[in-house]
Amino acid sequence: MLKRSLPRVLPVVLLAGALFASLVDPIDAQNDTQSAAPDAELLPPNAKPGECYARVWVPPVYETSTKQVVKKEASETIEIIPAKWETVTEKVVIKEPSEAIEVIPAQYELVEEKVEIKSASKKIAEVPSVYETVKEQVLDQKEHTVWKKGSDPIENVKEGTGEIMCLVTVPATYKTITKQILKTPATVKEVEIPAEYTTIKKRVVKVPATTKKITTPAEYKEIQVRKLVTPATVKRTATPVEYQEVAENKLVKEGRMEWRTVLCETNTTPDVVARIQKALTTAGYSPGAADGVIGPGTHAALRQYQKSKGLAEGGLTAESLRSLGVI
Repeated sequence: MLKRSLPRVLPVVLLAGALFASLVDPIDAQNDTQSAAPDAELLPPNAKPGECYARVWVPPVYETSTKQVVKKEASETIEIIPAKWETVTEKVVIKEPSEAIEVIPAQYELVEEKVEIKSASKKIAEVPSVYETVKEQVLDQKEHTVWKKGSDPIENVKEGTGEIMCLVTVPATYKTITKQILKTPATVKEVEIPAEYTTIKKRVVKVPATTKKITTPAEYKEIQVRKLVTPATVKRTATPVEYQEVAENKLVKEGRMEWRTVLCETNTTPDVVARIQKALTTAGYSPGAADGVIGPGTHAALRQYQKSKGLAEGGLTAESLRSLGVI
């Protein structure tokens, strides 16, 4: 925490030293002592009255790149697969096959055969008419009406008359008659007269003479032989090269100690400190209550913020305040 009792008229060098001692982490101060060269500048260059300065550690800048490296070289495995043999039984010829021709004589038989003695012919014949007897119903008397006297009082339509007359329908009557009708008229037709045959006997060839080939098959003998089933082979198995991705950090800029403008008793107010504390809280680095007092919580939150952003570490630098949006 900054002491309010420091005189505001102290030289810039003393103010910078006091602020550096209160804000810089002991480890950073030790690194500053070990890394500072004997001929390093003792005072900040181009210093302005009313401002405070501190030598802060600017971390080195690295560039991360990925490259592909060989994990395992390509190789080849050679495997000799021996030949496979087996003992099998084989038949070998000990006498070649032969052929002989045999003549088989013809065979005869007596057969009966019909021979024509009179050829077939045709003649014209008359076919008489054909009649048939049918029965048919014909009208004997047509349907007609007659007047008849009524016999039942129900038929008396009007009681004022004494005689009842009814007009009655007499149905038609029919009678059955028999008559002949022409079914097929007389025609003529052609009649075929079949041929006349007689039976004779004659000697014919039943089976013609042939030749027969007599084959004498070959004679074999079984013997045991060793036979190659699978010849010897060479199996080559290629293993491809294996690669892997590795990350490589390349130093772009060395870490160094530099004089930087910082806030101190001379150029800060509780309002500015409260704004810094609120900005750290908004960024996710809690310094505690925004009370306008630079305490251990504010220091710790500021150092965490500077490390995460890659900013120079060593107090309330102007660079850090610009990053937080305070100035």
